[in-house]
Amino acid sequence: MKRSVTALASILLAFSLAGCGLFADREEKYKDWSAEQFYKAAKEELDSGAWEAAVKLYEKLEAKFPFGRYAQQAQLEVAYAFYKQGETAQCVSAVDKFVKLHPNHPNVDYALYLKGLANFKEDLGPLTTLAKQDLADRDPKAARESFETFKDLVTRFPESRYANEARERMIYLVEALARHEIHVARYYITRGAFLAAANRAQDAIVRFPNSPTHREALEVLVEAYDRMGMAELRDDAKKVLARNYPSDPMTQAGRNRASSSWWKFW
Repeated sequence: MKRSVTALASILLAFSLAGCGLFADREEKYKDWSAEQFYKAAKEELDSGAWEAAVKLYEKLEAKFPFGRYAQQAQLEVAYAFYKQGETAQCVSAVDKFVKLHPNHPNVDYALYLKGLANFKEDLGPLTTLAKQDLADRDPKAARESFETFKDLVTRFPESRYANEARERMIYLVEALARHEIHVARYYITRGAFLAAANRAQDAIVRFPNSPTHREALEVLVEAYDRMGMAELRDDAKKVLARNYPSDPMTQAGRNRASSSWWKFW
């Protein structure tokens, strides 16, 4: 038994020493590399989809050569590698670092686009299946941050090659966020939280003035006010609903002119 333990320890020690030797050999290889050599090797890893290996080489490049165009490009490509790995927080952090260090860099528009994409990718799936979630506990923070980043991009760089796609994604995000508000409002209805439902529906109308979810928002208002016994507010909501969507079933009892207090939202 003692011999077996001794043999196993010897094998482990041998592997450990071999590993240290390989590590030392790699570090020795990098010792005399130029910034260009580091960048070329990292880019090869990036192009082959070896994201982690690419990040490690870019980080070595930046540590050894913190200034110059290779270091700047390395910072940007590290952000891209994190994005491809699905590491949203690290991608956003890398972009923020790049923009802070190089606010006038010609690729700042791309950096913002990448940051917007990172948050967009993170929230794309959940936002399309919100009806299946416990929505009162969900805050689509990533979607809002993605929208704000794309907005920053199109405001600062309206002629950027990434601006048109950013605008298209902003449209999607507005719709997704508006749907989220309505789903949450309907969730509150099912829980008997009628005032919260009404407030959420009103918020959707005010914050997303061009969204097709207005019809649903008004329907929620009608139901919430009706459940609370607020007949005057319910009828006001019905009037706005009738004026905008005359075929809606909820409008049959109220086709009068919409009150000015409600029409201001439109």
